[in-house]
Amino acid sequence: MDSLLGQLLVRVLPSAIPSADDRPPRSILLIRPGGIGDAILLLPAIRALKAVYPEAAIDILAEKRNDQGFSFSPHIRQVFLYHRAPDLLKVLRRRYDVVIDTEQWHRLSAVVARLIRSTLRIGYGTNERKRLFTHAVSYSHENYETDSFFNLLRPLGITAPATSEAPFVEIDHAARMRAGELLGDLAHRPYAVLFPGASIPERRWGADNFRKVAEALEGEGIPSVIVGGAEDVICGTKIVTGSRGVNLGGRTSLAETAAVIDRGAVLVSGDSGILHLGVGLGKPTVSLFGPGIAKKWAPRGENHIVLNKNLPCSPCTLFGTTPKCPIGARCLQEITPDQVIAAVMTLLTRNSDEKSRTQIYAEGADQARKTES
Repeated sequence: MDSLLGQLLVRVLPSAIPSADDRPPRSILLIRPGGIGDAILLLPAIRALKAVYPEAAIDILAEKRNDQGFSFSPHIRQVFLYHRAPDLLKVLRRRYDVVIDTEQWHRLSAVVARLIRSTLRIGYGTNERKRLFTHAVSYSHENYETDSFFNLLRPLGITAPATSEAPFVEIDHAARMRAGELLGDLAHRPYAVLFPGASIPERRWGADNFRKVAEALEGEGIPSVIVGGAEDVICGTKIVTGSRGVNLGGRTSLAETAAVIDRGAVLVSGDSGILHLGVGLGKPTVSLFGPGIAKKWAPRGENHIVLNKNLPCSPCTLFGTTPKCPIGARCLQEITPDQVIAAVMTLLTRNSDEKSRTQIYAEGADQARKTES
């Protein structure tokens, strides 16, 4: 539909004409097709918008597959869905001061942005879609996704922060309580969270590899908790069978999954929405990259270890499309369980040392206060 109808509509619709309006926006719509990861990594930009324009009402036009990602932000008034005709009609009938299309390439979202009554329309000028915006912003796969989203806010005078602002994912109390119930005895001890799932076969590392990681961590006294959807249940069972680990595949909502990750000591995942959820929670992560563009999607900072073999054919994903791999996703399969185990232990040791230092400082400060009194 996008390649046929989208290309036609962007050519026949009139170009967007900039108009001067210095008033602070009171209503903002962000259009975000895509997956959970796209939604999660957009949350810092939404928080920045609300900080600069606290009186503005922020709405989202999303898809069914990523709308839950926006439930982690308290700054959103309402989420509308593309596939629901009543939702789409409501959005088209409304007037917004600002419409921001966060899609990078496809054209139909730009068409929707053009059809909505608005003074300011912002989007990426990656193809002929740029004529439908009052402000077309450049885009590069070399930029981290969160930074790319912040680039869309520059016409509003907002720039990306110099340092990471994690955590930026907020979990409700009910999800935290349910996670504690599902974890049982593990709720009160350190554990590693493993996500073996992926949207396509080329991004799956395999149950056997994850099982070897879980076994090694078990030997270090660290049980594993598997998270994922219904499609990950069988894989999760293979990973934790015979161990103290727990397979929560298919048993948690996205919010409950977030709560499980938040209680854990570290998250191991491929390039996925769950990985970005862990980043948004401020948790240490070990991520496995191959087909995906690491510069665009890999977590940043010393609390994250990215494993990537950087084969000549990698990355192969472009604008969300990954071709079928003729060599069995060697870029992922050449990452060994030993490398993942070593990365996990590095993060656990590093964070354990940091926790110990923090505790020592806290005890020292407490003792000083007692001495003064």
